[in-house]
Amino acid sequence: MCPVATTDVGAPQRRSAASLLLLASGASFLAVLDVTVVNLAMPDLREDFTSAAFKDLSWVITIYAIVFAALLAPAGRLADALGRRSLFLAGMSIFTLASVVCALSPNLTALLAARAVQGLGAAAMIPASLAIVLMDSPPEKRRAAIGQWSAAAAMAAAVGPALGGVMVDTFGWRSLFLINIPFGLYFLYGATGLPRTAGMGTERKLPDALGTVLLGAGVGLLCLGISKGSEWGWSETSSLVCVIAGPVLIALCLWRSVKHPAPALEISLWSNRTFALANAAAFFYGIALFAWLLVGVLYVTQVWGYSELKAGLAMTPGAFAATIVAMRVGKLPPTYGPKLATAGGAVILAGTGFLLAFTLPDHSMFLAYWLPLGILAGVGMGAITTGTATAAALTVSPLRFAGATGLNQTVRQIGGALGIAVLATTVSGSLKDVADFERIYLIAACSSVVVALLGLGLTIKLPPTPPAATPPAQPAGEQKTPATDAAN
Repeated sequence: MCPVATTDVGAPQRRSAASLLLLASGASFLAVLDVTVVNLAMPDLREDFTSAAFKDLSWVITIYAIVFAALLAPAGRLADALGRRSLFLAGMSIFTLASVVCALSPNLTALLAARAVQGLGAAAMIPASLAIVLMDSPPEKRRAAIGQWSAAAAMAAAVGPALGGVMVDTFGWRSLFLINIPFGLYFLYGATGLPRTAGMGTERKLPDALGTVLLGAGVGLLCLGISKGSEWGWSETSSLVCVIAGPVLIALCLWRSVKHPAPALEISLWSNRTFALANAAAFFYGIALFAWLLVGVLYVTQVWGYSELKAGLAMTPGAFAATIVAMRVGKLPPTYGPKLATAGGAVILAGTGFLLAFTLPDHSMFLAYWLPLGILAGVGMGAITTGTATAAALTVSPLRFAGATGLNQTVRQIGGALGIAVLATTVSGSLKDVADFERIYLIAACSSVVVALLGLGLTIKLPPTPPAATPPAQPAGEQKTPATDAAN
């Protein structure tokens, strides 16, 4: 997505830049919150849908991530083509209505369908809200506005575990979706103050619909094959079709994106080596991150016997550590900051993962074991999140910043969907075997090692600052006054 020239088309009422920034940050917060809080719903979902295996329940997270990933980059082009106001209203409306359906779902099938639609709404909200930040913030405040928009997502990740634990423990899993409704309605009202805009020039081309479908179907089939492989049998036709057809469809999407004038994925950005490495690091980080966050909740609830409330509180210190570190790391010099943050954070996360993989106790040890390791993991996650995002943003021109951010989030979401699929096929149905959880942490640690190696290649070369021009000396008697200077 690229911010392009836009024209106001009779906005009903202009709101202040601060209120528009709050609106955009709120959308970012909601979209990310629905990733983190749903992890806490897994134990409660197992009690409500007793006939469903954990592999099936895991799709409550996976299907949201798949649709979100497949539609995020194309939605950026829609923001350019249709205008940020129209896309924001559409995305927020879809997200809010889907939240209602999620909360009222009578069975798992209905819940999965509603979660897919919710992912569609979230995919529209993110680029539309980023376009609001880029286009409706004063130029001198734009960088700070982008920081606040990013911080909203980080805060959602931080408060998500505690909020999810309180809601599920008090009101049940359906409350996680009901809470979206008042916020969604408030943001819809706030969006009426956005200026009506229309894209201009070549950016009005609609994104490649077929490429988008190929991407979503490919990732979905691959995740289905991985999550169901142990149940179906890896040599069975169903498993083989999924694990082969999935990558083939993804490859077709990439092939179309090379030639299409409005591709589903802006893979032309991958011609920059550093950007490509940042995307690869984000992909493997997604595998580790999504699996790590879910396995932690499952471990403390199923093995240690924690309630959803205690599980959410147990996850919160690490989440807040990640938020604090993410904000601090963003202030490092751009020449070495992304490399140091990504590689260093990945080393910390990998080391923590390997320690967990070989030392998980079968009884509660919060203060002496879980708390320090959780904070250490949070430090690593916060550093990697900011490091990869900063590297992706700094290696493209300002006009392609939004597209670069969207693509980086897309590959991380795809990695996350695969991470959940791997988790689903690794753990046993009883969720009581400590060895299963140790294997998940081992997989996450190995993925983090790959992130560290890729992070070493994040070299950013900023353009040299041109020397200040020395004005020519003025002949005596011809000194310019402000008035004559303006006339010239």
